[in-house]
Amino acid sequence: MGATLAKVWFRPMNIILINPNTTEAMTTRMHAAVSPLMGEGAKLTAITADYGAPSIEGYYDEVFAVPPMIEALKPIADQVDGVVVGCFDDTGVDALRCLLDVPVVGICQAAMQAAAVIANKFSIVTTLPVSVPALEHLVLRYGFERLCGRVRAADIPVLDLEENTENATRLIAAELERALAEDGAEAIVLGCAGMVELSRSLTERYGVPVIEGVGAAVKLVEGLAALGISTSPRGGYAPPRQKTYSGALSHYSPGA
Repeated sequence: MGATLAKVWFRPMNIILINPNTTEAMTTRMHAAVSPLMGEGAKLTAITADYGAPSIEGYYDEVFAVPPMIEALKPIADQVDGVVVGCFDDTGVDALRCLLDVPVVGICQAAMQAAAVIANKFSIVTTLPVSVPALEHLVLRYGFERLCGRVRAADIPVLDLEENTENATRLIAAELERALAEDGAEAIVLGCAGMVELSRSLTERYGVPVIEGVGAAVKLVEGLAALGISTSPRGGYAPPRQKTYSGALSHYSPGA
């Protein structure tokens, strides 16, 4: 713990916000929206995946988003104090926790943790129906099934949040209204990193907390790092055993 605390106190805290998709505009919007939240002496560095899908919509896209994150973070592992994965599927979070000895937080888990503190019941509003089963699984995994009324989809492609913002916002608001009317939700969790700029305006409009996970995750990671708390090296998040991978995956071999 002493070494970790010294790292925090004697140089600026460096938190990485990594976007697992390749859409640079989304990374820029996330960074602009949440970097003002950083405490004194803390820096937020945003990274976009070098290759892969332009958006992550369902299980198939998720799988191919993990390798570019590992490639981006492995060379700088000793230069970071925490990592936020900017995708609501919490893509690759488990693998990165095995790779890094700093806190790694996904925006879905952080948003639901925040919602659980300020409301007895919340609903999630995400983008496409294909994403609903994955998020329902995360609700169960993180233990929020009693608090989460429903995972809803506004039926908009992720990239519409970049390219057709007005219509996307209208559809999200409409689904939010249905969540309040039908689910008994006391708070709303926005289920996509691309919704990062909508929480304040929707909170003001509907008079209930509307939580976006990027800011929640950044502040959670910052707090954990300041406390010197990181991922446990025992059990499932232990560093991977050294072995040699074959073929196109050879450069991902643990210890390589």
